[in-house]
Amino acid sequence: MANARQPNIIFMMSDDHAAHAISAYGSAINETPQIDRIANEGARFDNCFCTNSICAPSRATILSGVHSHLNGVLTLADPFDGRQDTFSKRLRAAGYQTAIFGKWHLGHGGEADPTGFDRWAVLPGQGLYHDPDFFVMGERTPFQGYATDLITDFSLDWLRTRDRDRPFLLMVHHKAPHRPWHPDEAHAHLYDDADIPLPETFDDDYSNRSNAARNATMRIERDLTLEDLKVPVPNGLSPRGVKLWKYQRYIKDYRSAALPA
Repeated sequence: MANARQPNIIFMMSDDHAAHAISAYGSAINETPQIDRIANEGARFDNCFCTNSICAPSRATILSGVHSHLNGVLTLADPFDGRQDTFSKRLRAAGYQTAIFGKWHLGHGGEADPTGFDRWAVLPGQGLYHDPDFFVMGERTPFQGYATDLITDFSLDWLRTRDRDRPFLLMVHHKAPHRPWHPDEAHAHLYDDADIPLPETFDDDYSNRSNAARNATMRIERDLTLEDLKVPVPNGLSPRGVKLWKYQRYIKDYRSAALPA
């Protein structure tokens, strides 16, 4: 083992990409052949657990390997103190080239910037889908294009220019498909002529759910905004017709925004 070649590591993260939107996990509404290929050729987790699933805390836990109360990021508003130990720092100390591109959402400036990386370009906060700014090694820089394409291009460009005699860690953190969804023009109308199947829970009345689930602002008929829907609800629809229309708008945009570069 002492003479074994150190493995290269590519960590890809998508934001709010549900398991039931991945065909390797049995999705009834989506086909993801490239993700399925990775699942078929590698290992698929069917039984895993998360102690803090919201955005910033989960990212801090991935980097630090410790629970939220130890890494200091308990909420979306808490910055990550980059002076603490991270697995990227340990790999870098072991001779790895390290880079991160995409969504960071752990604060900016000083110790909140990414540390332990030779190269980084990250979105400010949630970032924008179209023509976003990135913090490139600390300098805010505007770019033209779609976030998914830009993050992919940054990652591929870095891979092409790395030192091929040394191992690498590359973290590719996509913004998509975080709400509100804004697909790129190439995919925006991909599902216009399709009807997406309804989930089994579409007509759930929440009578057997907890108050937390019942009161969460995640209901199709009640909580989708004009920014989510892009256009006003058509006139003359029944209450169920409105819900059906909203669902199709919602799920088609979600699927389109989740498409790879």
